[in-house]
Amino acid sequence: MIDRLGRARQSGPKIWALLFVLLALFCIIFFAARGRFQASASTSTVGTVLAPFEMAASWCGSRIRSLTSNIWEIATVHEQNKMLKNEIEQLRQENTAAEEYAAENMRLRELLSYKESVHQFDLLAARVIGRDAAFWTSTIVVDRGAKDGVRENMPVVTGKGLVGRIMEVGPVSSKVQLILDVRSSVGTLIQRADSRVNGIVTGTLDNPYMPQMVNIPRNADVEDGDAVVTSGFGGVYPKGLMVGHVAAQKSDDSGLLKVAVIETAVDFQRLEDVAIITASREAPPDPIQAMPLSPGAAAAAEISAAQAKSVQTKAESQ
Repeated sequence: MIDRLGRARQSGPKIWALLFVLLALFCIIFFAARGRFQASASTSTVGTVLAPFEMAASWCGSRIRSLTSNIWEIATVHEQNKMLKNEIEQLRQENTAAEEYAAENMRLRELLSYKESVHQFDLLAARVIGRDAAFWTSTIVVDRGAKDGVRENMPVVTGKGLVGRIMEVGPVSSKVQLILDVRSSVGTLIQRADSRVNGIVTGTLDNPYMPQMVNIPRNADVEDGDAVVTSGFGGVYPKGLMVGHVAAQKSDDSGLLKVAVIETAVDFQRLEDVAIITASREAPPDPIQAMPLSPGAAAAAEISAAQAKSVQTKAESQ
């Protein structure tokens, strides 16, 4: 019973408000119909009474329009932001690809410039496609093989210098032994005209990226900064290929010879494109000639040869 009375009291003001609204609408319709012909004082009275409702309705309409406009602007900004993010990501990818193409173009230009400067060689461009993690400084794999005319022991170079030689050939790829490999052996010499000291460049485990030039006489004319090139001996590497520069010198374990630490011309940590020397029109180096003997030494050699021949003749007669 008490709940019903409470609900009746709460619904009372709502009923009066509804009646007031209906009455106001009736007055508006009635006086609007009459106002087509004449305006009366009662019309002004009704307008005054309904002014607050009109203001409230106008305010609500403006707020609704403003809210709708804000919602539309937020949705538009969100969509534009999404489109801009996609465009930024696409531009970032295109920029990365452009930088990669630019770097590749620079490397290929370097190889092309080298090819034009060494007319005595036939070069085949190749790309590094693999490295063995266990032999990172020993071997690489390139994307050229037997179908491209690649054979074992062909030298591999870049525009800056010697890389190594082909050690294994597959149908479409080949394995290259780097000059950093401890099993590698490259006949070299000091390029300086006053020196021309010969030696052998081989890899070392102490410093994998800096091989050593060994078998150098202790009193040989070798200076830090001297250029080291291939000597051409051995039949694998043509003469004159840049290997590197002397970075430091030290005595070997025996103390009779010295070792030159070589800073390679090629940056093996950034090796991506190489060239294979498939043919060389360079003449092989002249064989090492024996030093001419003095007159006394020549006579002694002739006497020794005659004695050896006499001994051989006696042995045959017996």
